[in-house]
Amino acid sequence: MEIVRQRIRESIEIKRQLLRDDAISRLVAEAADRMIECYERFNGATYFCGNGGSAADAQHLAAELVGRFVLERPGLAAQALTANTSVLTAIANDYDYDRVLARQVEAFVKPHDVLVGLSTSGNSRNVLAAVAKAKEIGAFTVGFTGGAGGRLKALSDCCICIPSSDTARIQECHILLGHILCEVVEAHMAKCSGPEFR
Repeated sequence: MEIVRQRIRESIEIKRQLLRDDAISRLVAEAADRMIECYERFNGATYFCGNGGSAADAQHLAAELVGRFVLERPGLAAQALTANTSVLTAIANDYDYDRVLARQVEAFVKPHDVLVGLSTSGNSRNVLAAVAKAKEIGAFTVGFTGGAGGRLKALSDCCICIPSSDTARIQECHILLGHILCEVVEAHMAKCSGPEFR
């Protein structure tokens, strides 16, 4: 019983730190603004990538945009680069696992699109390669990481670092802030849609 309460307390404390950190709020707002610009001005798309639990979060957040989060509005172009097992295994087999995401970025991502890379350490080589490739193409890159941010912090245009070294707590905060990101984007896009979505 005590371990349950302890983990809940730890999760609450990290979220309190997020609430006190105005920089985190500004970074989430900046990421949302760039996603909105991507959709409105460029008819673009948002791509998500990560490994393990972060891959699951990538798929989760893409689904919130393609489907809906809360409001009725047109579907938004979003894709998790971790979802197609045939593509992942083909690239890993023919090239290298470190290239499984960057190769897809090369194939799909256009200038002014948004790539969101999730890595609790900030040092996942395949995520870093994907972010580097996206920047080369001219996409806007968002990092979701933890601790000091690892290499992802310096590489990303906008990096949201959770103040924790605990993978589980970092991932809990990633999905919280990812949901907020989707909510902000959705609210704007729903407001700008036709009357059937209001």
